[in-house]
Amino acid sequence: MKAAIIMAAGKGTRMQSKLPKTMHKILDKPMIEHLVDTLNQMGVEKVISVVGYGKEAIMDYLKDKCEYAVQEPQLGTGHAIMQVKQLESVQGYTLVINGDCPLVKEETLNLLFEEVKDSAMVVLTSLEEDPAQYGRIIRKEDNTIDRIVEYKDCSSEEVCINEINTGIYAFNNELLFEGLKKINNNNQQKEYYITDLVEIFNRDKKQVKAVIVEDREETSGINDRFELLRANKILQKRINQKWLAQGVTLLDMENTYIGSDVEIGMDTVIYPNNYIYGKTKIGSDNLILSGCYIENSTIGNENYIDNSRITDSEIHNKVRLGPYAHLRNACNIEDDNRIGNFVEMKNTSLGKDSRCAHLTYLGDTRVGSKVNFGCGVVTVNYDGKNKFETEIGDESFVGSNVNLIAPIKIGKQAVVAAGSTVYEDVEEGALAIAREKQVNKAGYGLKYLSKEKK
Repeated sequence: MKAAIIMAAGKGTRMQSKLPKTMHKILDKPMIEHLVDTLNQMGVEKVISVVGYGKEAIMDYLKDKCEYAVQEPQLGTGHAIMQVKQLESVQGYTLVINGDCPLVKEETLNLLFEEVKDSAMVVLTSLEEDPAQYGRIIRKEDNTIDRIVEYKDCSSEEVCINEINTGIYAFNNELLFEGLKKINNNNQQKEYYITDLVEIFNRDKKQVKAVIVEDREETSGINDRFELLRANKILQKRINQKWLAQGVTLLDMENTYIGSDVEIGMDTVIYPNNYIYGKTKIGSDNLILSGCYIENSTIGNENYIDNSRITDSEIHNKVRLGPYAHLRNACNIEDDNRIGNFVEMKNTSLGKDSRCAHLTYLGDTRVGSKVNFGCGVVTVNYDGKNKFETEIGDESFVGSNVNLIAPIKIGKQAVVAAGSTVYEDVEEGALAIAREKQVNKAGYGLKYLSKEKK
């Protein structure tokens, strides 16, 4: 069995935040979710997050995406793994990853699973020009690991070594839990360290290997807001380069933000200052102009989207949207539609070849095909307690400044006159007019204006 343990119990004091460190976002997802999703995509059968500080926030967010073990108090990395009772006596291989390493790639983790098959432990290492205060890797003559020496304990020769411990490991799971029983806390901090397993395995004649990561950025830890910003930029660049290589045009890589779960078809053009997040799927030949926010939505082909917000909705093909349109809560927009300036739709379906050009709100509305809305139409869908639906049939026309008081049905080929407040159903082919009678009082306008001047 393949398993993984994510170390996420620490507070991360340098983040200067009420949130646990691993809940800070890289692009659109908390860093721990990036790791959990990567491991699940790899087919890892058991993913366990070791939580402590802020555990409720992590568990409430991830829910059943992974399992959990609680480390309270936090007495070191070895102590954290001791809390993972789910893996005791389980045969197979286990990754151990710090929760603040969201940039590690699937290929690297798969390599660790392969390399540990003939070893007790594999340590992922990195070659650094400036190894700073990281633990140094001391190798034997046969190139396996002899020990990991913390910076403060390095000799003058050891401090010059540039191969460092990244804090990412793979283990034979049974040997891992056997070794944990032999770890002690005879140190100044009175903590149990996972790195002590190197010495324990060597003493027991069990092999410990090192694998050097090819891309040092993968193992960059995140301890403060500056490193969080750097990680955002690294992932942004990685994702944007992928889409450029797959036939998507980005006019400005530095100012285009695409989440790791997004899918985009070829020949789509994306202008700068766009944010595309969540489980969004975008087809081919779309033009997405600046200022859009798109999340958890499906966009078809050959659409024109300008400076608009789209969440949890679906747009089919050849739709012209915006500028300043807002679609939310399960909108479904069929082909060949036009949705213009300052139009908001919520939980609304719009049939083919309809027009809603400006200054309109459609909430909980089912609209047929070839329907035309004038300016300033409002579906009045909420009475303070309940939401109600509006239905509008094919080829109808709703004039400007109309209020449709739901629940209400407008039949096919019906017309609602401008300025009407309609609260009864309109049958097919009918004209509805619902206005107060206009009264003109001669001379009163002049009299009113003359008072203002005095």
